[in-house]
Amino acid sequence: MKTILKTLAFVLAIPAMLSACGGGGGGDSGSSTTGTLHVQMTDSPSCGFDHVYVTVSKVRVNMNAQAGDTDGGWTEIALASPQKVDLLSLTNGVLADLGQTALPAGQYQQVRLVLAQNQGNTLANSIVPTGGSEQPLDTPGASQSGYKIIRPFSVQPNTLVDLVLDFNACKSVVQKGNGSYSLKPVVTATPTVVSGTISGYVAPAEAGAAVYAEQNGHVIKGTVADSNGQFVLTPLEQSSTNGNYDVVIVQNNVATGIVRSVPVVVNTSTVVATPSAPIVLPDSVMHVASGTVLPASAQAIVRALQSISGLNYEITSANANLDTGTYALNLPAAAPLIGTYSGSLPVALSPAASAAGQYTAEADSVTGATQSSAVNVSATGQTNVNFGF
Repeated sequence: MKTILKTLAFVLAIPAMLSACGGGGGGDSGSSTTGTLHVQMTDSPSCGFDHVYVTVSKVRVNMNAQAGDTDGGWTEIALASPQKVDLLSLTNGVLADLGQTALPAGQYQQVRLVLAQNQGNTLANSIVPTGGSEQPLDTPGASQSGYKIIRPFSVQPNTLVDLVLDFNACKSVVQKGNGSYSLKPVVTATPTVVSGTISGYVAPAEAGAAVYAEQNGHVIKGTVADSNGQFVLTPLEQSSTNGNYDVVIVQNNVATGIVRSVPVVVNTSTVVATPSAPIVLPDSVMHVASGTVLPASAQAIVRALQSISGLNYEITSANANLDTGTYALNLPAAAPLIGTYSGSLPVALSPAASAAGQYTAEADSVTGATQSSAVNVSATGQTNVNFGF
């Protein structure tokens, strides 16, 4: 899932850190000069869901990263009425507008996204598994305190700047042992004043593929190729800030495609493939790597990384079950196709034969602890890839 927050001058380019925590009352920042804060939402690949609904009631900001529920300094964007959004309808740059407010100029440190509560049979927040029926989505802490995002941004006088909060549904929706679902948000933030776009096409037969923009083996933004095979990754922070991006294309029963070193230029779209020469990927059998992460209280996410010429790429990920710690990763057995962007099209992709079926499963605990294990699914699946924290 993705969410976009539009503000006035946003200056830092790090992934947002998000947790459930308390919210509180208002306050005065001490400045009489104002800018404007504008909030929107967008989304990433969905991992087995037809719909993911959340209902936003308000957004709160504070200049103090450590501000708690009852501390001063809070400014709120209160929606006229709570807005229910299907996050999976927000792909390829589509945004949902949540409103705006004037803010005193200054440096802000904390954003909180407050969701409405489920009440009885009225589901403010819910999911629809592919082929299944609507189920409640538990949002611990979200309706009382809001989800906390630490991401410094600057509001300049009389200026409007967009800050994009990008939810990743694959990593944010977690299953419990009884089959119900909980929201454990994974969010990144991008200021559009220093951002651009990567766009391209996969073959129409590969419509629905997940497409990620990655840096150093970490997903920065994701989307889904539409029915024509088109994908748009936006907004992405300019390359001069954190470096170029690797575009990773993943779909069931298809080999992974990787276009390395794609630059992003402010207010420009870098095209990596055209409708007449789309990225075409060969078929691949899929095998499953599975295991447990214990204790379940580690609330781990397990990432499947593939190493090619010493560089890592995240291919897929799964949250360990909140109650049992079980997880499963569905992985292509075929060699990934990889090429390097040079400015001329089409980008030549060649199979990295030595990487076929070879992965590293990395378990990342909620505490920040990490463990990894080699995985080989070139011939068959692999079970008991277990981790203990």
